[in-house]
Amino acid sequence: MNLGFGEVAIILVVALLLFGPKKLPQLGRAAGQTLHEFKRGMKNVMEDEDETKRKIDANK
Repeated sequence: MNLGFGEVAIILVVALLLFGPKKLPQLGRAAGQTLHEFKRGMKNVMEDEDETKRKIDANK
């Protein structure tokens, strides 16, 4: 899903109209933190999966 400049601009304008200029920085910060936590969780899952595979391979 690739968004162009026009689509991003429309999304920002709609968000500005819905939430107002005071809420947008808070919403952006919350979205960034959520994305960061999601990436950290996925990294942990991948590391756990790799560790499990190594243990299985070591027992063969």
